[in-house]
Amino acid sequence: MCIFCEKYKQHENIVYENKTMFVIYDQFPVSKGHCLVIPKRHIPDYFAMNKNELIDMDAAIIEAKIILDKLHQPDGYNIGINNGIAAGQTVMNLHVHLIPRYLGDMSNPRGGVRGVIPSKQSY
Repeated sequence: MCIFCEKYKQHENIVYENKTMFVIYDQFPVSKGHCLVIPKRHIPDYFAMNKNELIDMDAAIIEAKIILDKLHQPDGYNIGINNGIAAGQTVMNLHVHLIPRYLGDMSNPRGGVRGVIPSKQSY
C-alpha cells in the first residue's frame, strides 16, 4: 500500500475531505500551510481520474484554500501536479500540491511554476 493510501486508512492529520478526496499537510512543506489534495482511491496520475473525482478534486482545492486563507493569510498560491517520474513524481499516487505563497518568500517569483526548469522561469 502506498504512503498516501495508508495515511487515509489511518485518518492521519486530515485537514478536509469530501466523497472522493482528502487533504493533508505536506510532510516536507515548501511554505507555511503547504497541503496535498489526494484521492481516496489509488490513482496513478491526474489523467486517470473519473469525472466525479475531477469535480471533487476541484472542490477540495477550493475548500483547502479557504482553510489556509483563514489560518495563514497567504498572498497567493501555486497549484501543482507532478505526473510521472520525468515530471518529478516520487509517490506514484496522484496528489496535488496547494502551496501558499507569501510576498518576499523569494526574491523574484516571476514565472511561478515555470521554475520546474530553472532556466525557463524568467522570460
